[in-house]
Amino acid sequence: MLEIEVVTDENFDETTSMFVVAKSVKVRLEHSLVSLSKWESVWEEPFLGKEKKTTEQTISYVEMMLIDEIPQEIFHRLLEKHIDEIQTYVNSPMNATKLPKSGNKTAPKETITAELIYYWMAQLNVPFDCERWHLTRLFTLIQVINIKNTPPKKMSAAERHRIVAAQRDRYGTRG
Repeated sequence: MLEIEVVTDENFDETTSMFVVAKSVKVRLEHSLVSLSKWESVWEEPFLGKEKKTTEQTISYVEMMLIDEIPQEIFHRLLEKHIDEIQTYVNSPMNATKLPKSGNKTAPKETITAELIYYWMAQLNVPFDCERWHLTRLFTLIQVINIKNTPPKKMSAAERHRIVAAQRDRYGTRG
């Protein structure tokens, strides 16, 4: 969860010649499968697609990330530093797991939607409570489960022949 402070009212302090915060609102945001699902139901396109989002779509996603109800005018008070903070939060890994690099560079490029992620969760028996996790953390869990569920690679015929030949040499036998 990300918490940002948005200033809603400022006063000018003439003694210090500076603006001081008169009123602010705490905004709590959550980048999760729930947020993604809400956004996709409004825009009817994949959020995680390669298409660049419009400003309107980006602000809409921030609205979907809201945990608490806040007045709509708060969105007009978001500063560039708030947007940067939100972007950093959305892109952060939110876990310490280091996954191995996939050697398969020709993996099919599938459009990831909320329904597909829910499907993965159902297939892998991931509790639906995890839909509120940070999306990157949820994706990492799904990858870890897939890695752990993948059976070890079978030995190739050439590798078996090499081992048998080495054992024949070692023990002086013919087979």
